[in-house]
Amino acid sequence: MRFKRFCVLAAIALLTAFPDDGLSAQEEVGIKRGAEAPAVEVEDLDGNAVDLGDVIGAKPVLLEFWATWCENCEALAPSMERALRTFGDRVEFIAVAVGVGQSQRSVRRHFEQHPAGHRVLFDKHGEAVRAYSAPTTSYVVIVDGAGRVAYTGVGGRQDLEAAVREVLAAERQ
Repeated sequence: MRFKRFCVLAAIALLTAFPDDGLSAQEEVGIKRGAEAPAVEVEDLDGNAVDLGDVIGAKPVLLEFWATWCENCEALAPSMERALRTFGDRVEFIAVAVGVGQSQRSVRRHFEQHPAGHRVLFDKHGEAVRAYSAPTTSYVVIVDGAGRVAYTGVGGRQDLEAAVREVLAAERQ
């Protein structure tokens, strides 16, 4: 019980350490750009194992570390939707719901009420959070088609359409 309380307090500390008006896109937080994207196992919303390694490397992937209670995630949603509409045929969009303060059931219920056009996975044990050094929710990692981290950003004001466009342009070179 103490460990669970510690994890919740640590998550709250991280969320307040990175306010939306502080860090933004391309600041050096979390996993380093150019690093090989980790292939970790998470779950779908039905509890089935999903290996991110099966997705990474086939085409670019945008991962957003997300939570139902995250105000910055809510602020980022319009940018995510625009990028998905524009690039959804060329980029895999995935929300990785963190396992702090929410359950698979609460995440599933949220997306039943607010459907999203992208895949939603659940990081029940924090494997993806640790592997990607996610400092907070609303943290976005874009992995290029070669499986390398090409973009990182945090906060509700990220221009994901521009970030994806830049990653795709770099792949054509």
